[in-house]
Amino acid sequence: MRTRITLALAVLLLLLAGCSPGAPADGPVTLRFQSLAWQPDSVAATKELVGEWNATHPDVKVEYVQGSWDSVHDQLLTSFEGGEAPDVIHDASDDLADFAYGGYLADLSGLLPARLASDIPRGSWETATFGRGVYGVPFLQEPRVLIADADRLRAAKVRMPTPGHPWSWPEFRQVAKKLTGPGRYGVAWPLKEPVSATLNLSLSAGGRLFHRGADGKVTVRFEAGDEVVARTIHDQVAVDRSAPASTLGSGGADTLPGLFGGRYAMVPLGFSYRQQIVRQAPEDFHWQVLPAPAGAGGLTQGVSPQTLSVSADCPHKKEAVAFIDFLLRPRNMVRLALGDWMLPTGTQALKDPALHTARHGWATGTALAARLRPAPAQSVRGYPEWKDKVATPAYQRYYSGASTLAELRHRLERDGNLVLARYQR
Repeated sequence: MRTRITLALAVLLLLLAGCSPGAPADGPVTLRFQSLAWQPDSVAATKELVGEWNATHPDVKVEYVQGSWDSVHDQLLTSFEGGEAPDVIHDASDDLADFAYGGYLADLSGLLPARLASDIPRGSWETATFGRGVYGVPFLQEPRVLIADADRLRAAKVRMPTPGHPWSWPEFRQVAKKLTGPGRYGVAWPLKEPVSATLNLSLSAGGRLFHRGADGKVTVRFEAGDEVVARTIHDQVAVDRSAPASTLGSGGADTLPGLFGGRYAMVPLGFSYRQQIVRQAPEDFHWQVLPAPAGAGGLTQGVSPQTLSVSADCPHKKEAVAFIDFLLRPRNMVRLALGDWMLPTGTQALKDPALHTARHGWATGTALAARLRPAPAQSVRGYPEWKDKVATPAYQRYYSGASTLAELRHRLERDGNLVLARYQR
């Protein structure tokens, strides 16, 4: 009888200990890490690093969860509201504002190791800073570049731009006209998602579009610097006929067959598209990475880096940040950058010789890293709705020739400010 009572008391004490707030849970801590890696090399590199962490950290196990860029915003919103969000979240910085202000993400400013905080430049940290908090660690970024048919450009005897001597926007327009002929276009603009491409490239011409007042509220003003890139694209499509209207609703990958087949001489694409080109291009296709055109702001571009965040509901925030710190050690950051064919944000990682080779245009992209700035919409609340309901259809109509520049300005400013005002009451 005494033995049974003693055993029952022991079991009760164990149960009580397991329910105590300060008591360690049985077994290792488990963190769910949702990754948006999708290219084969990127997925492989990410899974390898998760495996290495798990092999060396028996007390903190990481479970890899595959997410998708196509649906991440709505999927995360649903998981946050349902209390089922991943602990470590892979996203892009321009998707974080509403989640940060909504209280769904943890403020990392008091949790970040000194090494990681100092290795990533201040400009990159600004992309994930909302109010006084830091809600993500920016780790990969990509400039927008021109992927060119090198043989066609040489045959046309056009000047080849370099990061030290890029084309201006007017020169780029003239080059595209020179490369245009029967059934062939100088450039193809894949603008299924026209807003981020336009806004980020417009920084090179001094465009800002979003203006924050002394009261902290943001308004849209479409000014002279915002016109340069938009007008160039419009005129190439609707005036010069040096760019086809048919690609305006296409994604970047949709234009690659036309590039390989000689229909387009140049395509503005994100730096990471080089991986698809290497995998898909015919052996006799010679391509080259060129810097995007420059305006009054030089080669400056806006970027929305990929980020790693921690859910506000995560019960193991310190462990989650330790995992992020492991993923973003300089050597590991280089592995992730090479896997995704992008640039690391870390200053130590950017020094790696593998990122400075001329092969596949790595050196051209790396030369642009110092000119990358936070995307104009980075901290604007309501940006996703503004982009989807106002800016995307407005830019699409203008680029196709269905509206004028004045109508574009009117729509962006009038309708855009009505949307933003609802988020800033």
